[in-house]
Order: sequence, then structure tokens, then C-alpha cells
Amino acid sequence: MEVSKDMRIHSFVDFDYRGKTVILRLDINCPVDADTGKLRNTNRIDKSVGTLVWLLRQGAKIAIIAHQGDSQDYKGLIPMAQHAQRLSELAGCTVDYIDDVCGPAAQAAVKSLNPGQAVLLGNLRYLAEEISAFEFALKVSPGEYLNCYLVRSLAPLADAYVNDAFSAAHRNSPSQVAFQELLPAAAGELLFSEVDALSHVLETPAQPAVYLLGGNRISDAYGMMGEVLSRSAAQTILTCGVTGLVMMQAKGVRLGANAEKYILDRGYDSFLPQSLELLEKYGDYIHLPLDVAYEKDGARHEIAVGDLPLDADLLDIGEQTIAAYEEKIVKAGTVFVNGPPGVYENPLFERGSRALFTAIQNAPGYTVIGGGDSVSCAASFIDMSKIGHVCTAGGAMVQYLSGKTMPLLAAMEKAYAKNSKG
Repeated sequence: MEVSKDMRIHSFVDFDYRGKTVILRLDINCPVDADTGKLRNTNRIDKSVGTLVWLLRQGAKIAIIAHQGDSQDYKGLIPMAQHAQRLSELAGCTVDYIDDVCGPAAQAAVKSLNPGQAVLLGNLRYLAEEISAFEFALKVSPGEYLNCYLVRSLAPLADAYVNDAFSAAHRNSPSQVAFQELLPAAAGELLFSEVDALSHVLETPAQPAVYLLGGNRISDAYGMMGEVLSRSAAQTILTCGVTGLVMMQAKGVRLGANAEKYILDRGYDSFLPQSLELLEKYGDYIHLPLDVAYEKDGARHEIAVGDLPLDADLLDIGEQTIAAYEEKIVKAGTVFVNGPPGVYENPLFERGSRALFTAIQNAPGYTVIGGGDSVSCAASFIDMSKIGHVCTAGGAMVQYLSGKTMPLLAAMEKAYAKNSKG
């Protein structure tokens, strides 16, 4: 199976796993309710079960490794018993759980597996080399990771490695890039699905291709805009959310004290030079809001951009912008979304999100929604089964569409080349 014209990666169906021990890397990282410690939704778990079920039916002995939370999101750094319970429900058989990542108890659990059995090992983020801070602080190669505790402990117990964790494909961690150095390696069903969809959006999108970029994680939008515009992968960029505000400010619009302070306090002003550069180079393709919404006396009000500045929080796009963006969406051959148009959690400011996601749901073109907040927002208003592809990834999706090297995909291609030669 090939995921793009230039990429070679083994598929999980390429090998015989009968009676073999398989390390299965999933990304089943879920949002956690800070008050209860319970998983708020299990979308990633639900989408990851296909490869697990296939391997179980082949008679594999499966050691699942996965992460939950991070040092940057300490409240989400919890044990994974809930994940194992959900996997068991979906797989129709018991997926055991042991709260040990790769120590003696975990190793014993893996050794005791019978064909057709699976165990989920403890949270990978219990290990220093698996947290984001480690990766950001140190530059470690896959070969150097072979000496780490995780790989030294688990690789000798396994016959093969299967990765179905595209949403962590941008991470250079041992669980993502090191096992391929030692074991036959293949990609799972979800990984292929994700890369196929994003490859289509980036390489062969039906035109006109429209990108709707909003939300408040504007580094995502700025990470991909220049790439997709330079490649003509996008013909139209519809900006909204904080991305729209920063673009407006770069164009010389005085937003008002509240919005300008919000941008400054969060360091979003650092994107103003890039905004100006993009507008100067691709101004005909980048659309900015025509009006915005704000709250006054407990009610929603709208103001034309030409009538700004306004000393109020600007929390949604207005009716003129909604109408203009809907017109672009319904005529698009491809629609890609990252980030909601407004603060949809507040009923006063859900109008832009509800309207545009409804237009996307009904659009005749190929539609892709990515990023956790985008997916949560869309699911609040529309039938997600009517979307062409719902991406489980956030940072990995952005890095892929930015044309950057993906550590996981590079490791999988290297393993393919090594196996082909052998």
C-alpha cells in the first residue's frame, strides 16, 4: 500500500503475525475532565480500533503502547485504564491494562500473552524521553534512542512493530521512531487513512480549494498558509477567529483596546510581520472578515470592520462575513478547516461556527476537518458522517500541510527501504 506517489511504507497487512508478538503504537490521547478525571470524548480511541481488531483476528500477541497527556498538560497525565476499557468495548474482547510502561511487570505481561490477546501498557509519558520537554530540549536521533529504557525493555520481546499513531507523527520520540531500527515495521489502517486524505488536500485537491482558518492557535494557520498558497493547493483562504483579527491588524485596521491587548498579551503580535508578507504576496487569495460580533448589555451586536475600533472583545464573525464565506464554500471543490470561526462555547457567539460548518456539511466538494477544537466545534452543530474526512491530528496535520519532514513517516520509509533490500 502506498500513501502518496513519493512515499513507501509497509502496510499492516503485508506481514504474517500468527503467534507473533507485536508492539502496536496507537495515539489514543483523549481530553480529560479536570474535575472528574474522566475522558471527555474517545474519538481517537474509536478510530484506532480497526488495526487492533485485525491483528487480534490474525492471532497476534499485542502489546499496545500509547500516551495520555503531557508535561505541558499535567491534568491530562493520567493512567490509561479507561482507555483499555473503551478498547475492550470496541474490540469485543478484553484488552488488559497494566500501569507499568516497560518495567518488569510490563515485560512479564507481554511475555504471558497468548495469540489473540492484547495488553495496554502504562502511559508512555511516564518516561522522560517521551515527554515534549525532552524532545524540545534535546535533539536525539532514532539510532541514539536504541539505548533508552523503553526500546531496550520491549524490543527484545517483539517480532514486529505496527504504528497507527499519525496524530503524533510530528513527534521525534522513541515510541515513534526507534523500534523501526530493530523490527519489521508497518503502518496501520488509521495512519494510511489520515495521510491519504491530507495528501489529496495538499497534492491533488479539486479546485477551487478553500481553507477556513480560525481558532486561537494561530501558529497552526501560519504554519501552513504560505506552503499551500505557494503550491496552489489553496486558491482561497478564509480567515476568522484570532487569525482573522491578526490579519486585519496587519492590514492597518484598528481593532480597539480590548482586541489589541489580547493579541499583545499572548504574543500574537509576533505574527504581524508574516501576516503583512502574506498579504503583500497573496492578498488576492486571502479573505478577511467584513464584520465582527461583540457583547453589549448581555446581547450580541455586530459592527462592520470599517467602523472599528471598538473597545470590546471581538468574539465571532458577523452576518456579512458569514454570507461571503458561505458563497465561497458552496462553490469549492475542496474545503479544509482548522479552527472555529468564533467562541462557539458561548451561545451568543456560536452563529458563525454553526452557519459555516452547516455550509461545509452541505458542500458538494471534498471536505476535511482537522484539529481537536475544530472537530469538537463541528460535532456540536453538524452530522460529522457527512464530512469527507475528520482528522484525528492537530500538530501533525499542520506539519504535514506545511511540507515539513515528519519524523514518524521518515522512520517508516527507512524501515521499508531496509526491509525491501533484505
